[in-house]
Amino acid sequence: MRRSLEERTGAVRAAADHRPWWRSAVFYQVYIRSFADGDGDGLGDLRGLRNRLGYLRDLGVDALWINPWYVSPMIDGGYDIADYRDIDPSLGTLPEAEAFIGEAHAAGLRVIIDVVPNHCSSAHPWFTAALAAGPGSPERERFWFRPGRGPGGAEPPNDWRATFGGPAWTRTTEPDGTPGEWYLHLFDPSQPDWNWNHPDVRAEFESILRFWLDRGVDGFRIDVADLLVKNPDLPDLSGWPDPARPPDRDQPGVHEIYRSWRAILDSYPGERLFVGEVWVADPDRFTDYLRADELHTAFNFNFLRCGWGPAEMRSVIDSTLSTHSLVGAPPTWVLSNHDVIRHVTRYGRDDTRYGEQRLLGLPVDLELGTRRARAAILLLCALPGGVYVYQGDELGLWEVEDIPLALRQDPTLRGTSGADPGRDGSRVPLPWEGSVPPFGFSDSTASWLPQPAEWRSLTVAEQNADPRSHLSLYRSLLKLRRTLPELSESPVEWLTAPQDALVFARGTGFACAVNFSSEPMALPAHTTVLIASGPLAGGMLPADTAVWLRTSDTDP
Repeated sequence: MRRSLEERTGAVRAAADHRPWWRSAVFYQVYIRSFADGDGDGLGDLRGLRNRLGYLRDLGVDALWINPWYVSPMIDGGYDIADYRDIDPSLGTLPEAEAFIGEAHAAGLRVIIDVVPNHCSSAHPWFTAALAAGPGSPERERFWFRPGRGPGGAEPPNDWRATFGGPAWTRTTEPDGTPGEWYLHLFDPSQPDWNWNHPDVRAEFESILRFWLDRGVDGFRIDVADLLVKNPDLPDLSGWPDPARPPDRDQPGVHEIYRSWRAILDSYPGERLFVGEVWVADPDRFTDYLRADELHTAFNFNFLRCGWGPAEMRSVIDSTLSTHSLVGAPPTWVLSNHDVIRHVTRYGRDDTRYGEQRLLGLPVDLELGTRRARAAILLLCALPGGVYVYQGDELGLWEVEDIPLALRQDPTLRGTSGADPGRDGSRVPLPWEGSVPPFGFSDSTASWLPQPAEWRSLTVAEQNADPRSHLSLYRSLLKLRRTLPELSESPVEWLTAPQDALVFARGTGFACAVNFSSEPMALPAHTTVLIASGPLAGGMLPADTAVWLRTSDTDP
């Protein structure tokens, strides 16, 4: 039964005098394999990250989100975890991770790390033990092993599909060499799903959380947070009566897990944080994850998905703010991450919406996409809540679409038989300096994914010298964002604007204006420009440009 609004809101996160840091923080996502290489093997690592902490401090972010650094076969870029309590040797060591956390804190940066609770690696000791133990064993009860359907059990137990392509089930070969049971994997065969009905699984992850909290992390980003609990009957998707809530995700039992996790987090000193990757469209069910005794925040994917335009963006902003207000949780705003096409490329296409499948080779105007990307970050940073910056966003990097198939590593390419080329194009290593690849990313002659030669104009060193660069805009913007009191918790008030523009106020002295039109628009009267995403001329805001304004005391 659904709780009443009062029960759902519970002890709504009261608007107290003290506001936790994470309510309006800027988080920088570090895809560690592609951030900086410190040992010269062409792969990013902890040594490279530690060497570049000064860059992140000077950028002006508040916290770092580190993608998985655990021991892994790296079939899915580290999201296939074999040991949740150690660092993969290709990335460093556990003492290096502990040193990094301390150094980040000394630099004024908080650290949140990925936790991946839906699945592990097929190389995880518990799964290899389950394979060896055979049908009916206690070891297999920690996962979803089931007999097949049809003659000889040759068909999967149900019709569920894997996110990376193909059936969500793989058949085992039993210890005696005969075809055996099937196991569930909602992503790749190398990633068996945990059975969260089993007490061992719940106890193990509570222990994992404590392990990293004891080492000083400030919180966790929860991978596919809505998928942990499945309908225990494992019914077919075909004919399922509620397509909006299929049996393989967003089951009511998931909330019990997060209430127990929240109790653990709250038992530690300081203001620790959970942010969930929650792909739930229904606003009521989405906010269930954000109740006062569950997750602090969850990613706002509706904004990432919407196209470049005033009507769609305003609609998403309004719905996001109203939804989160029900439980007193701050929204989060994000333009790109390691799973989606970089927004410079998206915004440079005729269709600027995010699509689940990457369609390479579509025409793209990178100059237009870059101009819109500069405006978009001003829009995001002017809204209430937290902001996530994916590494390279601050440099204006675009999606690399011409990576040779032989070099692509994303399992989606294999799982879809090439129909979806995968996410590697958003994971190409950062360009730091120099005029040729690998642009200071590594002392090696090549990086693990090839960088475009055209990135020579986008290196950190090149942009440092240009006050009009993408990087300079981010630094100025984030510094200013910290100093404006209106950008803490003041609500959004929409102001009268032309049809192809958005203008809103925060508090009594701040406004943000975005021009989506192909023509310049006049800036509001009685205002002073604080920062603009591009050059202004004669009190006019050019097309695809945004501006922050200080409103005058003489406003009518």
